[in-house]
Amino acid sequence: MSEGFLTTHVLDTARGLPAAGMLIVLYRWDGDTRVEVTRKITNDDGRTDGPILPAGDFAVGTYELAFHAGDYLDANGLADASPRFLDVIPIRFGINDPTSHYHVPLLVSPFSFSTYRGS
Repeated sequence: MSEGFLTTHVLDTARGLPAAGMLIVLYRWDGDTRVEVTRKITNDDGRTDGPILPAGDFAVGTYELAFHAGDYLDANGLADASPRFLDVIPIRFGINDPTSHYHVPLLVSPFSFSTYRGS
């Protein structure tokens, strides 16, 4: 069994606050097929209440976090014209160490985003 796990943290850089209430969907890629693993909503700290992928489910592979930023931006009065510049932000990444903590944060505003492998 692996000991690793996956977490995230979303910060709203336009408001300078954690992005509370954002839907995040985790997918695992199986060849060319994207399979939904779980859905989480960020809490008041912009984090999920537990790991997105806990140790018991953690495995080597290709994953994608889909951050539903457009709905979040709309709900917080930060939407731009329709269609939005940013809507669902997919971040595809690989997990190659089943014993490691992978942290994939998102910094988001109506017109930009960035990510990195955190700790």
